[in-house]
Amino acid sequence: MAAGCPHDIAGMTLQGNETRLDPLIRNNPFAFYEAMRAQRPVYYDPGLDVYLVSRYDDASTVLRDAVTYSLEHGYQDRYANGHVEEFAAIMAREGGGFIRDLAIDPPGHTRLRKLTEQAFTAHRVRELEPRIAQIAAALIEPLAERGHADGMKNIAAPLTARIICEQMGFDFDKLGAEKIALWTTAVLAQIGRMQTRDEMLANATVMCELQHYVMARIREREAVPREDLVSDLIHARIAGDTSPALSFEEQVSTVRGFLIAGNDTTAAAIANLFLVLATQEGLADWLYARIDDDRIMARFVEEVLRLRPPVHGLFRTAMRDVELGGTFIPAGAQLCIMFASANYDTAKFACPERLDLERANVGSNLTFGAGIHRCVGAALARMEIRVAAREIIRRLDDIRLAVPVEELSYLPTLATHTLERLPLLFRRRKAA
Repeated sequence: MAAGCPHDIAGMTLQGNETRLDPLIRNNPFAFYEAMRAQRPVYYDPGLDVYLVSRYDDASTVLRDAVTYSLEHGYQDRYANGHVEEFAAIMAREGGGFIRDLAIDPPGHTRLRKLTEQAFTAHRVRELEPRIAQIAAALIEPLAERGHADGMKNIAAPLTARIICEQMGFDFDKLGAEKIALWTTAVLAQIGRMQTRDEMLANATVMCELQHYVMARIREREAVPREDLVSDLIHARIAGDTSPALSFEEQVSTVRGFLIAGNDTTAAAIANLFLVLATQEGLADWLYARIDDDRIMARFVEEVLRLRPPVHGLFRTAMRDVELGGTFIPAGAQLCIMFASANYDTAKFACPERLDLERANVGSNLTFGAGIHRCVGAALARMEIRVAAREIIRRLDDIRLAVPVEELSYLPTLATHTLERLPLLFRRRKAA
């Protein structure tokens, strides 16, 4: 699409005291990522007590070696950011039980993957496309004449929240996007490594409400199955397995996880798509002329996912002493795979800051992970984003930011990179 090889990331020199906790780095981390890749590819973050893995090959190594780098320990060892005992007591007392998220290693992971994949068939994903287009159009149309909106709060978040609620059989009109956003923030805070004790207490109360809601819906589906994702999960079976179905606790954890992952990360990706359209002059018009070209639209989505991934970092624990990227990692140390940094690695992607729809390895980004823990809902997420992109570009013209890009801020979590708000200006597109 564009020629040349742009470079608009300001350089920085690492002193060793930089941390992803710093709000300046959190809101614009790309200079930090570039400095890590060039100077300390496996960087010890003193604020987080975590090794940040910044290069593509090193990130791939960690993602594909589930024995050396444990997801289960990486996810669970610092759950609730050091407040896990108090958090667990609250959940046990007020939330129906402390049920951990199902981030586990093989062999347990292998069984759970077989069961959960039954809810994400290619047929189910294909059938959803017309409904997603309908929801997107209904959200965008009333805003088109108004000429301004918050791309996150008015479009991306309610779009993905309604879609996942409908798929799970939840009543979105009763819940609302704000309630789901509150639940999402509380859950993500437990793995984001940035919450204080006071924030944990508030988040625990919210998660109790969420968990009671999920448990009630599961009990309903146990009694009367429906055509929805929750029923699929409850009644999924593995023939011949000693544990052929999900336990109640596994059902709660999986449904809760699907609700959050199917909402937040996809909403963040759609908001990031808006951001790309608003900051690359002429891009929306160029795409509008090719709106029915499935290849171009699919490659556009892949490049947006590479340039602005909704998940910036997920954790692993080293199960033995190991060397990675020239850095010694002691057994028991925690690592964070920096997906966004890996997606900008010049050793893998030529001119990584350029949106290039003819990129030879356009599908090689690590946005959905790799290896056995690759995102189970990746096909659905890609389709949602592609359909949203079409409806946005068909209906909105002259999309631009209503505030300087420097004023945009993100939720305080290392795991995701979710815009708090995205003020936009635009005009209704007139058909050619």
